[in-house]
This record gives sequence, C-alpha cells and structure tokens, in this order.
Amino acid sequence: MKVLAFNGSPRKTWNTAVLLNHALEGAASQGAETEIIHLYDLNYKGCVSCFACKLKDGKSYGKCAYKDDLTPILEKIEQADAIVFGSPIYLGAVTGEMRSFLERLIFQYLVYDKNYSTLFSKKIQTGFIYTMNVDDSRLHEMGYERHLNLTEMALQRTFGAVESLFVTDTYQFDDYSKYVVTSFDPEKKAKRRKEEFPNDCKKAFEMGARFATGVITEETY
Repeated sequence: MKVLAFNGSPRKTWNTAVLLNHALEGAASQGAETEIIHLYDLNYKGCVSCFACKLKDGKSYGKCAYKDDLTPILEKIEQADAIVFGSPIYLGAVTGEMRSFLERLIFQYLVYDKNYSTLFSKKIQTGFIYTMNVDDSRLHEMGYERHLNLTEMALQRTFGAVESLFVTDTYQFDDYSKYVVTSFDPEKKAKRRKEEFPNDCKKAFEMGARFATGVITEETY
C-alpha cells in the first residue's frame, strides 16, 4: 500500500503540511508506505492545451506529454493506492500551484466521451484537506464548499472516490502584533489553535488510516 500526499502550500511546516503529515502518520500506522511531495519545490506549468493526451493512437495518449518537474511525479501517481491533497485557500480557491498540478494530473485521464470517463487504471481513494483563515460561518456564507466541490467531482470521476476535510479559522502567524490584521482577534485565534487544531489533526490521521485499509468509499455528485 502506497499513500502519497501533495502539499499545495508554500509553507512546509505550517497548517497544511502538519495536517498532511498527520494523514500520512495515520496511513503508516496501518502499514502503508508514505511520501509527501511539496509542490512549491517543483518547477512546472499547468496544462498547455497541446491535446497530446487525447490524440488517437498517439504515443502520449492518456499521458501528459509536457516535460518538466511534474513528469516523474505523474508517473509515481500511477503506482499510488491512495492520494491526499492539501492546500490553503487563497481568494476562495486552492493555490495556483495546486490548481496547475490538478490540471496536469486530471486532464490526461479525462476522456471526451459521453460519460467523461477516466483512463486511470484503477479505483483509489483520494482526499482533500483545505485550510483557511475564515471561520465556519463565513465558510458557508462565502460558498467555499460549493466552489471546491467542483474539484472534488473531478477527482471522484477520475480516481473513483474522494472525501474532504475543511480546517477553518487557522492560525497564520507566530506573532500577530507584527502584521496589519486588525480584523482578527489574536487571542481567539490562539485559543482555537490550542483547542481545535489538535482535533483537526486527529481527523487527518483517521483519514490516512482509512485510506491505508484499501477500502474505497465512493461518493456520488
């Protein structure tokens, strides 16, 4: 069992990365081999619309033909048994690095048939961990779930299953007094970090442990 995690945050030791590492610890607790890949370490572009992955009888049919740092990563995913994606929310969406990665990952498998079927060779479990500064009430008010659901639909169609974990009201700075952030209450943020973030980490751990069992839990969109 191989479980991969992809960190779409520029930070390697902060909220998103911490949660992804907990997910991998959960997978490892069930005997899985794990690896985390930091997307901001890689040099790559999003889909360049060459359509080589759609060319009839083409040598790159079903495979992204563009060569850069993502090429070996996309090959590695072929061997994965589960994948956990993680990203902070920037302007209501995942980071640009994560979005570009998902374009390259998903589009190569997408078939332009009536069912928009997939060329991925098996069904595997995927998960998405989102971290964000907004609290639960603003999460719903701003429609983040509805927007992010579109990405999850694509993951479900491509890989067979997806689940998500929304981590809200995250602690962004070591010292809030150094920044212009008067709309936030640093003490409230610190309290949430101390009391609730451990529960979020536990949920991430449990996600990883479930994924390592190899049981596919399909969701219908």
